Amino acid sequence: MATYIVTGGTGFLGRRVVQELLDNDPDAVIHVLVREESLQKFADLATAWRGGERVFSLVGDLTADGLGLTREAPRADHVIHLGAVYDMTADEDTAHAANVAGTRSVLALAREIDAVLHHVSSVAVAGDHKGKFFEEDFDLGQQLTSPYHRTKFAAEKLVRESHGVRWRVYRPAIVVGDSRTGEMDKIDGPYYFFSAIAKLAALPSEVPLPLPDLGATNIVPVDYVAAAMATLVRRPGLDGRTFHLVNPEPQPFREVYRALATAAGAPTGIGVVPGSAMALSGLAQLPGVPTVRDFLLEQLGIPAAVAPHVSFSAEFISDSTRAQLRGAGLSVPSFDSYADQLWQYWRAHLDTHRDRPELPRAALDGRVVLITGASSGIGLATAHAVARRGAVVLMVARGKDDLADAADSVRAEGGVAHDYPCDITDADAVETLVQTILTEHGHVDYLVNNAGRSIRRSVLNSTDRMHDFERTMAVNYFGAVRLILALLPSMRARRFGHVVNISSIAVQTKVPRFAAYVASKSALDNFSEIAAVENRDAGITFTSVRMPLVRTPMIAPTDLYRSLPVPDPDQAAAIVLRALEDRPHRIDTPVGTFAQAVELLMPSVKRTILHQGFRLFGESTAAQGKKKSAAQAGDSGRNPLTVLGPVLMPLMALPGPAARVARVVPGLQW
Repeated sequence: MATYIVTGGTGFLGRRVVQELLDNDPDAVIHVLVREESLQKFADLATAWRGGERVFSLVGDLTADGLGLTREAPRADHVIHLGAVYDMTADEDTAHAANVAGTRSVLALAREIDAVLHHVSSVAVAGDHKGKFFEEDFDLGQQLTSPYHRTKFAAEKLVRESHGVRWRVYRPAIVVGDSRTGEMDKIDGPYYFFSAIAKLAALPSEVPLPLPDLGATNIVPVDYVAAAMATLVRRPGLDGRTFHLVNPEPQPFREVYRALATAAGAPTGIGVVPGSAMALSGLAQLPGVPTVRDFLLEQLGIPAAVAPHVSFSAEFISDSTRAQLRGAGLSVPSFDSYADQLWQYWRAHLDTHRDRPELPRAALDGRVVLITGASSGIGLATAHAVARRGAVVLMVARGKDDLADAADSVRAEGGVAHDYPCDITDADAVETLVQTILTEHGHVDYLVNNAGRSIRRSVLNSTDRMHDFERTMAVNYFGAVRLILALLPSMRARRFGHVVNISSIAVQTKVPRFAAYVASKSALDNFSEIAAVENRDAGITFTSVRMPLVRTPMIAPTDLYRSLPVPDPDQAAAIVLRALEDRPHRIDTPVGTFAQAVELLMPSVKRTILHQGFRLFGESTAAQGKKKSAAQAGDSGRNPLTVLGPVLMPLMALPGPAARVARVVPGLQW
């Protein structure tokens, strides 16, 4: 009967080594070093292990003095030291505490109980050595380029120079998931590149993609490493030897990429660009280039500390190790034989975007769309439009009866609509609304913040009407933000969500007498700009629709809008539909873009025009506290196009040319 003490036995590799020992020795007894806070994890594993009744916990801590044991260590024939920090991004102190100080304590334990120490090192000890690196090689003057490299080298050195301890050293290459199931426990090593490959899968597979020369790597599946270790641990007469658990041949980057790209459905590449390795190396020496490179890597989800260490300049020779394993029928499978298993497991379990719905462009079928202000105008027209696309429409508005009638009209056309009366200025009501919707529908794919309030009154005539500003902000800004914040956690959990804010052309033109309205819409625009940046990595996007004037009840009180050639709600809904399907950052109008350009290039001209318009067109009759007379109702001389028409009308009448400009100028969406 053999007895083992195992550090790191609950880890990704360690728990497989434990299972291999149990499977191959029916009398084996194993004690696993476990932190007190990890006892439940250990108990769950012990229940899952075949033969788990022969596995016992040994409470302690690899980084504590004397391993922090709460009781005397049992007698054992072997100490298998798998515990370590394997994170390439870990700092020096963290890596040293586990990898070096921890190894020193394990050595002391092995010496005390006279056990054979099986130390799991890494091919990282080869550092930047160029050429063949044999199993008996160790210190060849190589540079050690990261805390991980340095601490694994220092730990192995402690083992090799120890006195009174019988030892064996195991150096795995880069360990990936199980070659049979693809199972992996975390994003590490080459897995950091999977997201970038997934993005390339959006391209046609026939795209002639050139590949940079990133050298060669060395990858082995965890099942091979665990089986090989268990075999070598149990074999007598191997003390004082080192074993390379590696692929016998270097694996060029292009071959690894091609296998993963095939699994992902991405372009497999047309080959390595000649001289690209030298070019990349030369570029890296230029000032500022490493900073830009690291930034781009981080944007792809690849830690800058990891990228330089996925390739090796050394070739690891494993002839002796493979000779020992040949009789057990163990050999390293080719990477392309199990790349698909790795990819599928990552896609299903590790991909941070795995819960994001696959949304082809213009596909709203079955998606859940929440629309505020849905009882009339743009909101109701949008509800009809998205329902025709097969969406499940959640219609929100303050008036219960009007909203019910609006939802009935959508259902009468065969659409799926649910009405939820709610005053979005009421925080408690919004909280209840969102809880109800998430309970009944599970999630919201799209939020359309359409509910709005407009007030036309000059600042001077508002000096005693602070409530006008508060009411406008309550609906246009705070109400919309309240809904965004309430839905954001569930959207992030699914790694998908899109928010469409119905803003206004007035944000760009800044027309007089709309200070309260423009300020509230500008606030929402700026909030969403920042929220979009912060949530970009979670697949959550925002579109601000700088809507032109639309013939809705909201503009009816303003007489001078009656003669403007403004679109109707159905035309506005078509714009919102485009915002939902295409998800651009912003949709403007030629007029709005032109107004911003004038403000940038000729600010005094724009202010003069707007001031003249302000003087020419008086307050609304409501702002003057008067009833509208018949003469006022029919007065067409006070049309703002009298002042702005010669400039704006040509732009409003040229949708074709405007569209062509928008296609050429980056960032324009008209």
